[in-house]
Amino acid sequence: MSDYVVDIKGSARRTNGAVGDLVNRQGSRSRFDSRADAEAWAAGLSAQGDRRVWIRAANPDDETGVDGYLVGRHPTFRLDGAADKRRRRARGGGPGAEQVGLASYARSES
Repeated sequence: MSDYVVDIKGSARRTNGAVGDLVNRQGSRSRFDSRADAEAWAAGLSAQGDRRVWIRAANPDDETGVDGYLVGRHPTFRLDGAADKRRRRARGGGPGAEQVGLASYARSES
């Protein structure tokens, strides 16, 4: 008897390649006998794939008939701002363009 339904969210597919493969083969919903079975399944997927995924309880107002979601989280990289700097330079800002106003800054003697 399957009475715990899990919806596989996009965050889990993007985070873990094993989850993406599973969705391609079996669809975006899975059924289990209990939440404990679903969590054991998520732990197995985490071991197979690149990153950790886990089961989160469904929102109380969720009307889709699921009991939980399989979710994941992308890591954040420390150099994410580097792309913004390159974008500014590509628009003609050049290196140091963000500090142009500092040239006319007069330092007061204290």
